[in-house]
Amino acid sequence: MAGTNGKQKTVRGMLLSLGVIGLMAGVIYLFLPHDDHAPDLQRVDYRVELLTARRAAAYPVAAPEGLPGTWKATSVRFQGEPFDAWHLGFQDPTGQYVAIEQSTQKPSAFIDEASQGGHGTEVTQNIGGRTWQHYTGGRYDALVFKDKGSTTVVAGTASFAQLTKMAQSLKTG
Repeated sequence: MAGTNGKQKTVRGMLLSLGVIGLMAGVIYLFLPHDDHAPDLQRVDYRVELLTARRAAAYPVAAPEGLPGTWKATSVRFQGEPFDAWHLGFQDPTGQYVAIEQSTQKPSAFIDEASQGGHGTEVTQNIGGRTWQHYTGGRYDALVFKDKGSTTVVAGTASFAQLTKMAQSLKTG
């Protein structure tokens, strides 16, 4: 019977240790700061890349003018080969993503990539004297303008109203 008393002390000690560890973990969780919000994206300056793209691309490269400061440019790139691909990404005032994509790539493949699987609808809208077609069903909704030799896509997680604001602000060189 003497061995049983030793085992009880060992089990009791282990349970007390687990309780203390759990209590300490709870205290640490309560007092250490933690943020459940998405990280703040850094604003990028896209002027140099825009000038480079406008000099090199085979089409008029579009960028927004006159958007309020609440629209934050977050990514930019121009890749000359093989399709003169222009990308300019923004975070809109509500925190949603909006991107301007342009390319000389075959429109069907380019639109599929830019909208991440979107499909054309019958809905069109006139923005700045151009007819833009609505695309839905992909990861992003999109507005698409097909021009001679290039395609412009304004796509993102934002609403069509926000995509329209972006498309309205686009100016070329």
